[in-house]
Amino acid sequence: MSAFGDPATQMAFSIHENKGVFALLLGSGLSRAAEIPTGWEITTDLVRRIATAQGVETQGDWGKWFIDNEGKEPNYSDLLAQLATTPAERRAILHSYIEPDDEDREEGRKVPTAGHKAIAKLVRDGHIRVIVTTNFDRLMENALREVGVEPTVITSPDVLEGAEPLTHSTCYILKVHGDYKDARILNTDDELDAYPKAYNTLLDRIFDEHGLIVCGWSGNPPRN
Repeated sequence: MSAFGDPATQMAFSIHENKGVFALLLGSGLSRAAEIPTGWEITTDLVRRIATAQGVETQGDWGKWFIDNEGKEPNYSDLLAQLATTPAERRAILHSYIEPDDEDREEGRKVPTAGHKAIAKLVRDGHIRVIVTTNFDRLMENALREVGVEPTVITSPDVLEGAEPLTHSTCYILKVHGDYKDARILNTDDELDAYPKAYNTLLDRIFDEHGLIVCGWSGNPPRN
C-alpha cells in the first residue's frame, strides 16, 4: 500500500515536524492491552459480585443477565452506590481493578504497554508535551519515568492550584477524573455531571492551543 494519502503517515509527519503542537487525549482503550478492565468490564464484574453475593449462579454474560432481570443496562454509578457510600469506599473498590499484584507483574499485566512506552518516547523527544486522560491508572506516568521524564500530574483542582504552570512543564498530564489512589476521584454520574471551573478553563486553553490526537477513547461511555 502506498504511504501517500495515508492518514497515519500524515499524522506521523505532522507530529515529527511540529514539536509540542499536538496534545493527546487518552482513554481506557490504551490501558486495556495491559489487562486493566474498561468501564464496561468493571460494571459487569460489579454485577457479578453483587449477584454472586445474593446467591445467583454463574452466568456466561452478566450484562445480559442484568438486562433480562432488571429490564435495563447495568449502570456503573448505580452499582457503586449500592456497594459504597463515600468516595474513599468507591476508590477502594476501583483500586483492586487497577493495582497490580506480584502475579500480575510476573505475567506482565497492569504494567505499561507498548503504546504507553511509544508515547513516553514521543514525550522524551519533545514531540508531545500535554496529555489529557480519563484513566485512573498510572501506567502513562510509569512509562514516562522509565525513559527519564518526570511529568507534572494534575489529579484534582487542589493539585492544579499549586502545580507547575503548563508552559513550564516538560510533560503535563491532566487526569480529569482523578487518580485511583486518591479518594477525590470522579466516577459517579453526579460527580461527572460537570467538571470544576478550573478544569474547564484549562481544557479550553489546551484545546485552543493544540491539535488533539485521541487514543483509546470511544467517546461513548460506559462501554469505552
